[in-house]
Amino acid sequence: MKHRDWRAIGAFAVLTGPVVLGLGLFKYVAIGWSFLLSFNDARGTITIGNWVGFDNYAFLLGDDAFLTSLSTIAIFTLFIVPITFVASLGLAVLVNSIKRGKAFFRTVFLIPAAVSYVVAALVWKMALFNGLPSGVANVVGGLFGADPVPWLSETSPPVYWVAVVTLRLWLQVGLYMILFLAGLQAISPSLYEAGELDGTTKWQAFRYITVPQLRNTSVAVLLLILIAAFQAFDEFYNLFGTGLSGTATAPVKPPLVYLYDSALGDQNYGVGSAGAFLLTVIIVVITLLQGRFVGFGKKD
Repeated sequence: MKHRDWRAIGAFAVLTGPVVLGLGLFKYVAIGWSFLLSFNDARGTITIGNWVGFDNYAFLLGDDAFLTSLSTIAIFTLFIVPITFVASLGLAVLVNSIKRGKAFFRTVFLIPAAVSYVVAALVWKMALFNGLPSGVANVVGGLFGADPVPWLSETSPPVYWVAVVTLRLWLQVGLYMILFLAGLQAISPSLYEAGELDGTTKWQAFRYITVPQLRNTSVAVLLLILIAAFQAFDEFYNLFGTGLSGTATAPVKPPLVYLYDSALGDQNYGVGSAGAFLLTVIIVVITLLQGRFVGFGKKD
């Protein structure tokens, strides 16, 4: 091998070596260690010691609190996935139809995606849905004669979902709108011109031209929204803390908050690690099922 080749290999190693080493040490080694912890009684320690096999997994599958957290995230997913999908697609179609100022509206709708979930949750909690008569939501409701609502503590009906869903929707709808907008701009104008010659209406053009052409984009957006929904943590934790006004039975603790409380609160790292891998398996299985249902990866 030529001296120049060795120099190139050495330069490549110098540039990428620290990144690969850091990634392997702080990510993959940590994941492997966490996997081992899930089979150990690791209460108050992260060292491998007392092997308990699948006891941590069995505990989680029999724990009502963990199962309740799964039902919570299922409800959240049923709300947020279709609402975000429809809203982002609708905004993309609306922005794409604008003749002037597209860049301005793209920026306006994308800005919330750069906002911290913690900051947004505090705004929602302290200003919009604080439950006081002076809260923005109650002020608006008062204009229509509605009484003040304790948004974050009312469980019957569970109006706290309004705060959770609108928070996540505001934060992420702009990002998915950009993805749909890119898909819309990739559609050939000749398809719409041919449709006009055939006398199609705007609705028919959307249904028979736009929707089929956005198939791959739609599948990708659905998968991203679904995965993000199961990873919900910040909005629940910062809106409700570890419970809903001290009510432990209220269904407002998703799996990640449950695992956070188990691992860092109770310092039961074995159960926390087992729950993390259980949740990973659930996400992978649901993602694969959704991908199969919508035909992800199939050629047109």
